[in-house]
Amino acid sequence: MKDNFWLRLVSYDLPRSAVLGLLVVGIAICLLFVPVLFPGARSLDTSARICGFIIVAVSYDILFGYTGIITLCHITFFGIGAYAAAISLAQFGPGWGVLLLATAAGICTAVLLATLISVFALRIRTLFFAMFTLAVAKSCEILMSQLSRFSGGDDGMTFIPPAAIAPSTTFEVFGLRIGGATLCYYLIYALTVIVFLAVLRLVNSPFGKSLQAIRDNELRAAALGIPTQRYRVVAMAISAGLAALGGSLLSLWWTYVNPATTLSPNIMIDILLMVVIGGSGTIYGPVVGVTVFVIAMNYLSEGLESLSDSIPHIPFVADLLNAERWQLWLGLLFVLTLYYFPTGIAGHLRGKKRERQAKLASLPEVTVTR
Repeated sequence: MKDNFWLRLVSYDLPRSAVLGLLVVGIAICLLFVPVLFPGARSLDTSARICGFIIVAVSYDILFGYTGIITLCHITFFGIGAYAAAISLAQFGPGWGVLLLATAAGICTAVLLATLISVFALRIRTLFFAMFTLAVAKSCEILMSQLSRFSGGDDGMTFIPPAAIAPSTTFEVFGLRIGGATLCYYLIYALTVIVFLAVLRLVNSPFGKSLQAIRDNELRAAALGIPTQRYRVVAMAISAGLAALGGSLLSLWWTYVNPATTLSPNIMIDILLMVVIGGSGTIYGPVVGVTVFVIAMNYLSEGLESLSDSIPHIPFVADLLNAERWQLWLGLLFVLTLYYFPTGIAGHLRGKKRERQAKLASLPEVTVTR
């Protein structure tokens, strides 16, 4: 019964690699117990970012990995969710009702915009569609930076979240002092797990299988009676709604939004890297990709600084390992990752398992005679 429960929970879509399974379970456990295992504001902030971007990356994988749609305006939907929560809480006060309505409004707005974009532009193929969505993303960023009375412009805006999850709030439960930031983190964590399992269910449903058929061969899928255009529009709308949810959750954690952190196409490139490095079309891959990316961004500079300080007698190497050059090393790290794992970390691990199974299947059978 236990096996059946866990299989149903992941929609019978297992990682198909023991190493990948251990990675994902390890990430989930570490994120669950991070306030205990890694106490401190920075580790909690890193973990909250990982959870929020897992939602965004998984939602993008529905399009990129399962439907074969390359869009560069996914960050726009993320920003819509973030600004919907921020503006509502700033204008109407930090109430749970306001937050729920704002999140729902952000999701609906993102779904509507994604539907309009897909209905009018999805007939444009590949690179041209990607360029069109990039123009949409840049236009939305410029629009929010110019609407200074409404959005705070380039300076952004701060707001106060509901009291229970405000950073300044503390509770005492069974003799333990728990901060509002910790409660906010666990809210984000719980919704991340729910979204991950829901997306697994989606991509393993008949609808998800149809999306994969469209990705592999759209003409054949249409010949089989699959309404390809309608399914692509629905996939775009679902993905946009989930991205808006991720934006709303992360804005709650930051209590601050501005165009550079929520609408910039540069962040879209980061999301694309997270999915590609982890392994697109797997759902498990983006979880690993987001974790690697966020940890590298937050801690690579410190690691370089430690290395540079440990070898001061080698001037050229010490200068090359300067903490200010962390972006150079981050880019090099990702280039090497993509070079050695062209199908992503998850795809590479699954491929290794298939190779081992093929070798075992090709071994001759041994018969024992007495």
